[in-house]
Amino acid sequence: MAETPETNKPDFRNGFPIRDLGDGSMISGQADGEELVLARRGDEVFAIGAHCTHYGGPLAEGLIVGETVRCPWHHACFSLRNGEALRAPALDPVSCWRVEKLGDQIFVREKVSPPAPKRGTEGPSSVLIVGGGAAGLAAADMVRREGYDGPLTIVSSDDSPPVDRPNLSKDYLAGTAQEDWIPLRLPDYYRDRRIDLLLHSRVLSLDTKSRRIVLENGKAIEFGALLLATGAHSVHLPIEDATDSQVLYLRTFADSKAIIAKATSAERVVVVGASFIGLEVAASLRARGICVDVVAPERNPLERVMGAEVGLFIRKLHEAHGVTFHLGETVSRVKGRTVALTSGTAVDADFLVLGVGVRPSLALAEQAGLAIDRGIEVNEYLETSVAGIFAAGDATRWPDPHTGERIRVEHWVVAERQGQVAAKNILGHRERFDAVPFFWSQHYDVAINYVGHAEKWEAIEIDGSLDARDCAVAYKKGGRTLAIVTISRDLQSLQAEAAMEAEIRPQRQEVAWAAPVRVRQDRQKDIAADKEVILAADAINSPKLLMLSGVGEAKALRSLGTNVVENLSGIRENL
Repeated sequence: MAETPETNKPDFRNGFPIRDLGDGSMISGQADGEELVLARRGDEVFAIGAHCTHYGGPLAEGLIVGETVRCPWHHACFSLRNGEALRAPALDPVSCWRVEKLGDQIFVREKVSPPAPKRGTEGPSSVLIVGGGAAGLAAADMVRREGYDGPLTIVSSDDSPPVDRPNLSKDYLAGTAQEDWIPLRLPDYYRDRRIDLLLHSRVLSLDTKSRRIVLENGKAIEFGALLLATGAHSVHLPIEDATDSQVLYLRTFADSKAIIAKATSAERVVVVGASFIGLEVAASLRARGICVDVVAPERNPLERVMGAEVGLFIRKLHEAHGVTFHLGETVSRVKGRTVALTSGTAVDADFLVLGVGVRPSLALAEQAGLAIDRGIEVNEYLETSVAGIFAAGDATRWPDPHTGERIRVEHWVVAERQGQVAAKNILGHRERFDAVPFFWSQHYDVAINYVGHAEKWEAIEIDGSLDARDCAVAYKKGGRTLAIVTISRDLQSLQAEAAMEAEIRPQRQEVAWAAPVRVRQDRQKDIAADKEVILAADAINSPKLLMLSGVGEAKALRSLGTNVVENLSGIRENL
């Protein structure tokens, strides 16, 4: 097996022993100077690009699920067969190479051309999308990927094209991401795909019977199908004596730019609210060397969302980076540079950033008479109470098959995935939205991944150590795991997501593969010592282990509190 001195990785052009690539495993290498990954699924071997097209995550450290691979960083999903980006947050495919097996060696040959674009897909007379955020762009992208050639319009109230909003409070605000990284697509993208992007455009009214919207400038636009992706808007709080120039919010690209502009000459900033946005703003401002005070009414940051233990960890993490917390109180007034708190404490600040939450933007849907319940009500196909009108993103409340409840969440990846599913359903696919909610939050060098949805829980189980920044935190109710938070356990986060999917998708015959390991005979007398089993994470019953279902040739064995899945030829049992 040859290796290149530049990368010290195997050169797959020269062959790779198939015995060194176990079923369900992946290995990084290169061919003609390009990094790629070999992935084995059963008797087939695939060669795809090594890095996720979202943020460049290493796919070899991800998870194979069926004939797909999932990125360990933010859970994007790609087809092993053709490299297609099947699920957000990645929107672009990875490259693929032809693989040839000769004897006991695997050889990577030429790069394979991407699949030809779909053409001539039937659909409505036109597709109109209201909202230029995550859901809106992902929907427009999918409409064209699915081969729809009709008129496609995005109406956005923003002054900039769709942007990578998570970056606005993270790397871009911290000064480590360039401005040209922020747009999700370049201008050529919209022109080449004939997407009519209307910026600075607010919708005044929606007539569901005549299937027409009217903009504030008086322009009327008719539609065959409509997607409402109106998102959410920042909650604004009145602060006595504070001027508009002193109080900033963060929701748009312009908001982030405004904070950066004021931060260039600032020494101290008060962040009001210990939300995800508020804390990410605090971390980004600290990266710029600015002193930060966080004022919030709760006992610990994010305690309501993640529990006291995680909240205390996040507080200590920020304090270790110089953030001062003023918890259990709020801002009472601002006079000049002095910010007065309800406890009587006064702190200095050049300006304030308020991160006290968002509200769904429902005005248009309410005016149109759509069903509303703390969000735009949709069915499992993301269709509203009016046929042909769909909704996706932060404003949408949908029937979640994982909790059995109607939920609304404000997660970037969820919004994108809903946009993708809604686009398919606009074109007649009738695909249920059943993705497991996922989001990530970045605090300095600590990434926190969250899969599932737990508004309330009865117990929290921590595997590992929060202080060591290596743990999985399970939120349980009624014996079920509703959500899992992980730190430094990217693979386990993917496995948890796959397990939650397997609970409701047994018919899909999917299995999440991890590298095979052996079970010692003295630990499990029912399994022969020489049999290989696949261990993954059971997010449903234990933060450590994954129960895999719907594979047919799989059997769940339980012993000593450990779940294992053994590949048994010809045996089918219900898990």
